[in-house]
Amino acid sequence: MLVGIVGKPNVGKSTFFKAATLAEAEIANYPFATIKPNSGVGFVRLACADQDFNTQCNPRTGFCEHHFRFVPVQLIDVAGLVPGAHEGKGMGNQFLDDLRQADVLIHVIDVAGSTNDKGESIQIGTHDPANDVRFLEVELDMWYLGIIQKGWEKFARTVTQERAAIHIALAKQLTGLKVTEAMLEDAVAKLKLDPQKPLSWTDEDLLQLATILRLRTKPMLIAANKIDLPGAQENFQRLSTTFPQYTFIPCCGDAELALKQASKAGLIDYVPGDPKLVLLHAEKLNDKQKTALSSIQHNILDKFNSTGVQKTLDTAIFTLLGYMAIFPGGISKLEDKDGNRLPDCFLLPAGSTALDFAYKLHTDLGKNFICAKDVRTKRTVGKEHLLKHRDVVEIVSGK
Repeated sequence: MLVGIVGKPNVGKSTFFKAATLAEAEIANYPFATIKPNSGVGFVRLACADQDFNTQCNPRTGFCEHHFRFVPVQLIDVAGLVPGAHEGKGMGNQFLDDLRQADVLIHVIDVAGSTNDKGESIQIGTHDPANDVRFLEVELDMWYLGIIQKGWEKFARTVTQERAAIHIALAKQLTGLKVTEAMLEDAVAKLKLDPQKPLSWTDEDLLQLATILRLRTKPMLIAANKIDLPGAQENFQRLSTTFPQYTFIPCCGDAELALKQASKAGLIDYVPGDPKLVLLHAEKLNDKQKTALSSIQHNILDKFNSTGVQKTLDTAIFTLLGYMAIFPGGISKLEDKDGNRLPDCFLLPAGSTALDFAYKLHTDLGKNFICAKDVRTKRTVGKEHLLKHRDVVEIVSGK
């Protein structure tokens, strides 16, 4: 699973990325500080299953704090996109291609309107962030359209002559964008296009097709960054009303990064996504640091219940993609061979079955599947049993 972080230059994308991953990323107050994509590991948060068994887990990957489990996901922060990116402006074609394998997009915007179309810093409130939402939609749609149109006439003629199924042939061409045959079949039917006569499809038809496929393969939510600046909250409310098709999350990447770094230094107790921070060693903090942390608590955490960074990641994975977290365990014991309790937690798409989970754990477990057991209820279930978020499941196999 890959989460793509996108947006125009200088809106705080790299700060958001670093706050989510604590990976090194160049952060600067000028356009195109990022050229090559940054890649790192972020984490989604959920209530850990260990609290239901009155124990403490020992994660093999990720971590657990105060019985909140943090499961790793891969993040990629691509360079800033500008209007005309699909035509190559600002190296846009290269940056868009970096997004091909992304499963979901987080669009970071400067909700305070302090960054112009080119990614240059301007007076707060002098740019309408609604333009940024619209511009990225256009760039992504035109990017998809360009890929579809490449050699379209020759492709459509060949499909017609060979009487091939258009959704199968086109899916092969678009596989790099994670487009499936089913998606194409549904889109063609929705647009009422004649699958037998692709040569009759107009440019407008292809653009509508590109839009549908983009929405299906690159679902997107919007991190309204710089929410602490003047006028940002008013813009946030207006954008949420103007674009009801998107989820907007108030966000302050700078605050999250500061809290993560203070926590890493042992100065505060802070669980990502929490509405509170706790000073651990006030005597080690100077007045400037104390003032900064107090400001984050009162002006961001108290107002918005979090910095928004963790909530954005959680919403992208659990809401937009509909994934769920499943823990392997045993009814007789929760420990692995090394004595670690509930060491693993896997993210599976909605609709996953006990058999799907068995294959996720190991191919042999899937091939030799006998049954599964719900560790909480001790109920035995079959291979078609639908799993639920935070289930703890034991797989019983023939080997």
